[in-house]
Amino acid sequence: MRIAVSVDDSNGLDSVCSPHFGRCPYFAVAEVEGRDIRSLEFAANPFYPNHQPGQVPGFVHSLGADVMLTGGMGGRAIMFFQQYGIEPVTGAAGTVRHALEAYLGGALRGAESCTESAAHGHDVDSQEVEQDEIGRLREEVEMLNQQLDKAIKRLDDGTDQ
Repeated sequence: MRIAVSVDDSNGLDSVCSPHFGRCPYFAVAEVEGRDIRSLEFAANPFYPNHQPGQVPGFVHSLGADVMLTGGMGGRAIMFFQQYGIEPVTGAAGTVRHALEAYLGGALRGAESCTESAAHGHDVDSQEVEQDEIGRLREEVEMLNQQLDKAIKRLDDGTDQ
């Protein structure tokens, strides 16, 4: 199985997961057998930092991915991945190693559309949003805060999922 992970750098298994798949500079692609990582390669995102709907899912498909792990993605991207037969998974955080372990261990599953997707669907020009570096950083901070809130809730509840 080939698992793609959106990342902010190319530092092997210690690469940091990107909170938004379409605007990450790289994709880590892991060849996985069972729960073992057999190989890891990196591909530069040719559409970084701006993309049109469908371009990035098409690129990830060309990498041969079966699964796409990322912090967040919009509803249209989820649909594109499903059409390509790629399982989209949101909520990935931390490092590539952590995201892969969470997915392979069953703790990371499913895809929910991020709040940015709602903004894109309400007459906001996606190119304008993606070209504004401050807006991009604010969106990433919002996603990270949501992930932090979930982690704190899990700690408070004493759960590990």
